[in-house]
Amino acid sequence: IIHRGDIVGFSGNPGRTKKGELSLRPRTSILLSPCLYMMPHLHYGLKDRETRYRKRYMDLILNDSVRKKFITRAKIINHIRSFLNERNFLEVETPVMNIKVGGANAKPFQTYHNELNLDMFLRIAPELPLKTLIIGGIPRVYEIGKQFRNEGIDLTHNPEFTTCEFYMAYADYNDLIRLTEEMLSSLVYSLFGSYKVIFHPNQNETEQGEAVEIDFTPPYNRIELWEGLQQALNIRFPDFDNMCDEISRKYFDDLCVKNNVECSSPRTISRLLDKLVGEFLESQIINPAFIIDHPQFMCPLAKWHRSKPGFTERFELFVCKRELVNAYTELNDPKIQRQLFALQAKDKEAGDEEAQVVDEDFCVAMEHGMPPCGGWGLGIDRLAMFLTDSNNIKEIILFPAMKPEETIKDKLDLNNN
Repeated sequence: IIHRGDIVGFSGNPGRTKKGELSLRPRTSILLSPCLYMMPHLHYGLKDRETRYRKRYMDLILNDSVRKKFITRAKIINHIRSFLNERNFLEVETPVMNIKVGGANAKPFQTYHNELNLDMFLRIAPELPLKTLIIGGIPRVYEIGKQFRNEGIDLTHNPEFTTCEFYMAYADYNDLIRLTEEMLSSLVYSLFGSYKVIFHPNQNETEQGEAVEIDFTPPYNRIELWEGLQQALNIRFPDFDNMCDEISRKYFDDLCVKNNVECSSPRTISRLLDKLVGEFLESQIINPAFIIDHPQFMCPLAKWHRSKPGFTERFELFVCKRELVNAYTELNDPKIQRQLFALQAKDKEAGDEEAQVVDEDFCVAMEHGMPPCGGWGLGIDRLAMFLTDSNNIKEIILFPAMKPEETIKDKLDLNNN
């Protein structure tokens, strides 16, 4: 007796059906592997999200659309890799465990190395090792790999996620903007034969919700952060003597309060401005758009702007209100780098767990001569979300982070008691 889910082998002669379809006329059959569970019917599929994420093997068996999403994800990564290889970038691997964390503002996972008797951290970004390779004379490097941030889980965040970062000597953020447009637009066109993508940002298990058309036709819109925020708020910021002092911080603190923008402690000027930008600029973006020229205090690793004192040559690419790319002309002055690391250290002392620490080894490496270069980072998971019409990051991660079922059951039992 053959049951639903059994894997069966047949042998026989090739032939065609009445409609001309190539088929097999079986003579013998053999049960290759039995399925010991009652599988749901293919017609109904597997709908419950909790079950789908916990038992991905069953999800893949029953839902053809899920398999297609992960095939598309693989095509996305292959396209990015080919795009960079064709432009003479060298793919490298850098350590996942480090004594210090850097390259981004985030809370790390901590572990312990028994042999070295050291506390170590899972990387939050590969930026500093990759820039060290630029210093070492490799002009174009990139890495596609996992990053880890000990932070919240929601529709667009998972503690373990995949990024692509590249660094390009003798390039600036203007070059990176053009490369970004070329990479993403060619990717979208290769997948769909068009620059336009349909995305359902509010879909759930039962309804797709309203459809949004995202147009990846280059060039993308550019929004200056400082000027754009003033226009959105319909105000003019004062001319600050020092954008890092308490007077400036208090101004943006009051601005958040006035506009009902929430910001948890510590309410540093960098966090306050970031919340305002999220509320009034990022939330208005649907088609790909670059937010450019961030203040220096928001970008400790970015080069100061060549014509705008107090600002940096940085951009973030947003699509449908979500960040996809972060990039900038890299700071290559070790003296200024130390000063900016010191400011980050003050934020950390004030309670900002995401602030970066002073990395003296990197500063020493910079003192050996770091060529002008541009650095670029892409969130592959979020890009895959847009290009597979998935509004939950768990949909495009094969094995997303989830609490064990026993933990959930114990919590429910405790609440019932």
